[in-house]
Amino acid sequence: MSLGRQELKHAISLAEYQVLRKKLAHFMRIDPHAASDGKYMIRSTYFDNFDNKVLQEKKEGYLNRDKYRVRIYGKCDHVINLERKSKRNNLTFKSKCQITRHEFENIRKSEIAWMVEDDRPLIRDLFFEMYHYQLRPRTVVDYIREPYIYPFGNVRITFDLKVQTSMHNTNMFARDLPMVDVLNPDIVILEVKYDEYLPDVIKHLLQLSDTRQEAYSKYQLSRMYG
Repeated sequence: MSLGRQELKHAISLAEYQVLRKKLAHFMRIDPHAASDGKYMIRSTYFDNFDNKVLQEKKEGYLNRDKYRVRIYGKCDHVINLERKSKRNNLTFKSKCQITRHEFENIRKSEIAWMVEDDRPLIRDLFFEMYHYQLRPRTVVDYIREPYIYPFGNVRITFDLKVQTSMHNTNMFARDLPMVDVLNPDIVILEVKYDEYLPDVIKHLLQLSDTRQEAYSKYQLSRMYG
């Protein structure tokens, strides 16, 4: 598991996003993984159980909680990552390992016996959650991300646009997977991630007039539809 990071999430207006991205461009650089337009598409399948354990822990603000997801980029199966985001008090930790499309399909079909003795600790941890708490792939979430990085404090600022959900369809490799918008088109999700400190120059840039201070979870937003 990586070192813990601070993570802030806010909803900002489209107008604020346009102003802020121009300001950030003077101090930060676009993540090298982004496409020529400075953005890339993310598709994630989130896990939960029939009691909505993950969703309820998020809503109730549990200080210690885990969230599993499978993530791909640009609807492509070249890189498929199983990820776990963990909250421990106010710090965020992330673990990940690569899986194959075949392994994901087995997980999706609840064919999980192979996971018990897998070499990857994260696979074994997910097996435990699927076996004991009936965690299963629950919904697919798409969005467009525009990422900026700043070396001091290991700062990463991202804007997430056009957040969509598949509701209960978890066939994440379907090119024509039906999706539904979950955000007002005038809203952008701003995420700020950093290690031990947020440099003053970045703090100054982020002093927005109309920032709504709620923690905007893309998984929580997606579950408004079921």
